[in-house]
Amino acid sequence: MTTMLRPVAALLLTLLGTPFLSGQDDPGGALDKHLREATHGMFGLTFEERLRAETKYGVNFGKSLNQQGLLTRLRIGADFQPVSWLKVVAMGQDSRVPFYGVVAPNTIRDTFDLHEAYIELGNPKTGFGGTFGRQMQMFGEGRLIGSPQWSNVSRTFDTGRLYYRARKMRLEVLMVSPVKVLPDDFNRPELGERIWGTYDTFPDLGHGVAVDLYALRHSQNRPGGWTAAGTLGTDTFGGRLYGPLPSGFRYSLELVGQVGHIGVYTQRANAYFSGISRKTSLGGHAFSFSGEYRGASGTRYGQNAGGTFDQLSPANHDKFGHEDLFGWRNLRTLRSLETLNVNKAFAVNVMYSNHWLSSAYDSLYNSTGSSVAFSKTGTAGKHVGQELDAFVTYSHGAHLFGAGVGHFFKGEFVQAATSHINPRYFYIFQQYSFK
Repeated sequence: MTTMLRPVAALLLTLLGTPFLSGQDDPGGALDKHLREATHGMFGLTFEERLRAETKYGVNFGKSLNQQGLLTRLRIGADFQPVSWLKVVAMGQDSRVPFYGVVAPNTIRDTFDLHEAYIELGNPKTGFGGTFGRQMQMFGEGRLIGSPQWSNVSRTFDTGRLYYRARKMRLEVLMVSPVKVLPDDFNRPELGERIWGTYDTFPDLGHGVAVDLYALRHSQNRPGGWTAAGTLGTDTFGGRLYGPLPSGFRYSLELVGQVGHIGVYTQRANAYFSGISRKTSLGGHAFSFSGEYRGASGTRYGQNAGGTFDQLSPANHDKFGHEDLFGWRNLRTLRSLETLNVNKAFAVNVMYSNHWLSSAYDSLYNSTGSSVAFSKTGTAGKHVGQELDAFVTYSHGAHLFGAGVGHFFKGEFVQAATSHINPRYFYIFQQYSFK
C-alpha cells in the first residue's frame, strides 16, 4: 500500500487544484473558440490532459506482478480546413507512468509521438470521400475494430479509407494497420498486420432500423508481430442490426462468421452479440440500464480445424467488465450496466458480468487475445467467474473526475487452472479536455 501513496497523493493534489488554476473553468476551450471564430472555422485546437492513479491486484490471475502507479496522458493537436472538401488533422500524444519503478511496457507508456496525422477529402455529407494517414478508429460499437480510450496509450491505426456517402447509406473500402508502439522511438508504419475489406452502413431503413454489413480480411506476418508457424489470415463476415423497440427500449444484434487460417490450421469460427437498453427515470433522476449477452467460439475437442475466434483489433474496455480481464475469444458473457444520473454532472454506475468458456478444451484469453490459462484435459470446468464493478463520474465544465472499484469472483475454471486469485482494481482520475 505504501507504494501507492505517492501517486495517489500527487493525483489528489491535482484534483484539488485543477478547478482553481484559472479564473475560467475552460481557458483552453475559450482560446479554441476564439481561434475558430477568428479564422471562420478554418483552424482549431484540441487538447487533453489526464491523470489516473490505479492499483491492480491479481494481474493476469497471479502470473504477473501487481501494479500500482500514476498514469499520465497528454494530447495536443490541431485541425485545419481551408475548404469544405479538405481537412488536415494532427495530434501528438505523450503517455507515461512516472512511479512505475521499472521500465513500463508499451501498453501503458509511449513518450511523445505522433498519434494522429491524416487528411479527409470530399464532402462530409454526400458523394465520394476518403481518409488517409494515422487515425484512431471506431467501427460500429468497436467489437472488431476500435481505439480503447481507457488505455493509457490508446491504439491508433495507419489508415486508408475510400467511401461513398448518401442519405441512407455509406459504402466503404478500407485498410487499417494497428500501430506498433515503440515507447522511446517514433512509431513507424508496419503493415505486416493489417485489416482490409469493406464496412458498409445503412442508418435509415425505416422506423429507426439500421444495419451495418462488413467483410474484413485480417493478415499478420512475422514483421507484423506473428510468432507462431505460418501466418495469420482470417476472413470475417458479419452484420449488425440495431434500432428502437416499443416503450423506449433499444436493441442491438450482431452475428459474425469467420474462415481462413491461423498459423498452419484452417479456421472455422463464429461470434455473436445481443443487447437491449432503455433510458427512463428513477426517483426523479435520469436512469438507464442495459443487458447483453455475447459469445465467441473456441476450438472443441477433436475439431479438425481451428475454432478460436480471431477478435481482430477491438476496443474491449468495459465489454467484459471494468477490469478488462478478457477478450472476445472462447468466451460467453452475460453483462448488465445501470447508470443513475444524480444530476447533470454526477453519475453512479454499477456493472455486473458473468463468464463461461465456450469450449472447456480451449484457453481462457485476455483482452489482447493472449492465453491466460488452459486445461489440457478439459476437466477444469467452464465457469470462469463473475465481476462486480462500481464507479462514479463528476463533470465540471471541461473537467471530468471519477473513481471506481472492481472485484472478480473466481469460478471453477479459474480456481482449477490458475493461481486461484480474485483480481481487484481501484482507480481515481481527473481529465481536462477541449476540441
